Amino acid sequence: MAWLGQPVLIKELLFDSPHGIVDQSLHARMGAEPTNGDGFGMGWYGGGEGPAVYHSVSPAWADANLVELAAHVEAPLFLAHVRAAIGSPVQQTNCHPFRHGNWLFVHNGYIAEFAKIRRDLMCRMDPELFADVHGSTDTEVVFHLALMNGLEDDPIAALERTVGLIEGVAEEHGIQGAVQATFGMSDGTSLWAVASAEVDAIRQLYPDNPRFARLTEDDRVIVSEPFSDLPGVWHEIPESTAVTVRRGGVLEQQPFRPAAVPA
Repeated sequence: MAWLGQPVLIKELLFDSPHGIVDQSLHARMGAEPTNGDGFGMGWYGGGEGPAVYHSVSPAWADANLVELAAHVEAPLFLAHVRAAIGSPVQQTNCHPFRHGNWLFVHNGYIAEFAKIRRDLMCRMDPELFADVHGSTDTEVVFHLALMNGLEDDPIAALERTVGLIEGVAEEHGIQGAVQATFGMSDGTSLWAVASAEVDAIRQLYPDNPRFARLTEDDRVIVSEPFSDLPGVWHEIPESTAVTVRRGGVLEQQPFRPAAVPA
């Protein structure tokens, strides 16, 4: 999930919602796994330079440090991620969000038969980025390939080129439909993601919360699945669609089309 808007306590969206991201770590309704207990991470933009990150291999629902941080950190922009490991170890270097400079990156999904193509993908990476890959997840490789493909200039086009590159390498190994994923990322100013809820929906979720009663049309929350069962609260973004959220509540949608990349 991700938030962009006025400063809010992170706890209010992580813990104090009927089906927030921490509850989803135990009872996901729309993911491949109902339990996502293989680590947690959040990144936020506060008063310091660049984003801060917190990673833990503990399940989100059992991390006392997370409760303390979330209850005292107020931020206008943050991302959070719960992990269900698929093939890669449960370790801090594999927890999202991944960070590079002012960028944060999260990912749900997988790359089919990643172990077969990981070496080839790593060999396509710029040498100066190669050393920054510390874990063993497919997500971190995708992130650094996207950086190589111009993420900092045009995030959506960079991801299209990256997905096209991965699919091309996978096809060389006889792997079809290699990329099944949604992505979330931020540069500290904007968000790029796949699903969102509007302000009126948040007010419905928290009718007695004075902070959310003051929400404006500039505030947006991005979620992987609904926070509650209230009708109309969650607006699903179609498959193969990219969403950009900017300051001022601006939300733009565009088709997402992987681009072929020469070998």
